Parts: sequence; C-alpha cells; structure tokens
Amino acid sequence: MLNYILNKAFYALLTLFGVVTVIFLLFSVLPGDPAQMMLGQNEDSEQVAIVKAKYGFDKPISIQYLYYLNDLSPVSFHSSKPEDYTFLSEGKYTESKLFTLGNTTTVIKFPYLRESFTKQGKKVSQVIGETLPNTFVLAVSAICIAIILGIIFGIISALYKDQWIDKTIQIFSTLGMSVPSFFSAILFAWLFGFVLHKYTNLEMTGSLYELDDFGEKVNIKWKNLILPAIVLGIRPLAVIIQLMRNSLLEVFNQDYIRTARAKGLTEFQIIKKHAIKNALNPVVTAISGWFASMLAGAVFVEYIFGWNGLGKEIVNALNTLDLPVIMGSVLIIAILFIIINIFVDVIYGWLDPKVKLE
Repeated sequence: MLNYILNKAFYALLTLFGVVTVIFLLFSVLPGDPAQMMLGQNEDSEQVAIVKAKYGFDKPISIQYLYYLNDLSPVSFHSSKPEDYTFLSEGKYTESKLFTLGNTTTVIKFPYLRESFTKQGKKVSQVIGETLPNTFVLAVSAICIAIILGIIFGIISALYKDQWIDKTIQIFSTLGMSVPSFFSAILFAWLFGFVLHKYTNLEMTGSLYELDDFGEKVNIKWKNLILPAIVLGIRPLAVIIQLMRNSLLEVFNQDYIRTARAKGLTEFQIIKKHAIKNALNPVVTAISGWFASMLAGAVFVEYIFGWNGLGKEIVNALNTLDLPVIMGSVLIIAILFIIINIFVDVIYGWLDPKVKLE
C-alpha cells in the first residue's frame, strides 16, 4: 500500500507540474497589463512601474515562470535584497527558515498563490478558503442525492427490466443526461423559487450564509441548498441509474447468482449479499469523476442561484481578468482531482479483492 501511494504521489507531482506550466503559459499570453488591472483607472506610469517591479511583471516570461514555481513550491529560495521579487517580506509567506547561504535564504512554507488583482491585495488562498467550503457542501449534497436515488432506481430498473417502471426510469435518466445544467438551474429557480414560492418557501437565489434583515448577524440558510443541490445532482443521478442498472443486469447473469437462487435465497438477499457489491465498481468510477467535476463544474449552477462558492468566484474573476484567482482555483481543482482518484483506487481494492493495488 505504501509503495502504491508513493508511486501515485510521484505521478501526481508530475501531473501538477504540467498543470502549473499550462496554466502559467496560457494566462501569460492573454492581452492586458496585470499592473494596470491592479491599479484600476487611476494609474500613472510611475505607479505601473512600481507594481511591475514588485510582482516581477517587468521580467521575461521565463523568469516570471521561475518566480511562480518558487511561490508554489513548499521549499523555496529567497533573496536578501528588498528590491528583488523573491525578497522574504513580512506577511507574504507563512514560512520557517531552513538555512542561509550568501544572499539566498531557503525556507519551507505553504504554497503561495499570490494576491488578487481586484480585491485590494487579498491573498488568493484566502479567497479560495472562503468559497471552496460552500462549493464542497453543495457538491457533497448533490452527489449524496445522486448516489442514494441513483442506486435505488438502478436496482428497481434492473429488477423490472423492460417493464413500464423500467422504461419510465430510462426516460427520466435520458432526459437528465441530455438537459444542460444551466437550463435546469434556470427552470428550477423559476418554477420552484418564483411560481411555486408560496408552497415551497424557496428562493430563486441565495447562499449558505446570509445576513439578517438588520445586516448584523450571519445565519445559515439550509433551504437555499435544496434547489442547487438537486439541479447539480440531476446529471450524475442519471448516469448512476444507467450504470447501476446495466452492471446489475450483467451480475445477474453470473454463475454464482444462479447458484444463490438455486439455494433458495430471495432476490433481496441475493442483491444485498452478492450482487450489489460486485455491481458497484463502474458506479464508483462515475461517482469519483462526477464529484471531482462538480467542484469545477458548478460554475453555472452557483452563478444562477447566487451561491457564493468557488464556481461563482471563478466567473467573477474571469469577468474582471483576476488572473491569480483563476490560476489558483484551477490549481486547487487539479489537486482535488488527483486526491479523489487515488482515494477511488483504494476503494476499488476493497470492493473487488481481485483488484490488486500493486
């Protein structure tokens, strides 16, 4: 197990290095001057020059890339000259000094995602820290809805194959996979948050935390989670239904299932003890992929429902070309993808003893 995790960690680092490189090069060629974005409309040439020197924007792309890697690396190197970008200024990092060699100090620190262009020097890590938990709550709620209902309806559909209930479930799952999330979000917000508001008591927009009417106290509004979680869970729900049905039908044709039936076990006992565990492998794959994509793909759902999550923050950052926020968000999402994939591989070994982690 340890060798497996170390091997996956090595390839994860290579993947992250590739992601960091692509992110940096992609956003480095975008039009616009980052220094002017940070200063807004009141900049002058002297202020622009100061900001460029402070953030290293006056250096060639290759040097800026090395600066970016140095910021992200847990072990980084810093100059003792205050005019250098790599100068170890107070408050920039949370670091512990390892050793100093000449004019260079080596430190161990948390990765530094830099500062937002539009939020008055606010750190990107702080921006992500304030929004990612909301997205995580939304994604977990949506995937739980999809898992519970998807497995139940998938089992029902397999047990009643080709009957009216199976065909009804198949029509629903096909619609769920084909309808775009942004359209479902608009439809649900309008129908349940506006037309049927008197009966549902749900709002068209709202986030998990909201100020009270006096603007003094922050309250948790769990009801605002209902509509976005349902909308975000529709597509993975449809996929899980199809996968669970097809996988279960395939398992039902195995010899050990016929043996279990010959022994007089009920269908419930067969499904519980033999079929469902062996049918879950493709479902686990789908769940892991969808959960990871939800953290990145909740953009439209969060924006339409006004949910203050990472997806909405990314949209706002794109509108204002707040590059550090975009780059930091993409990097965090890539890390989450990798962690989830490693976790899923471990679950495989538990679900199917024939799958060896080595």
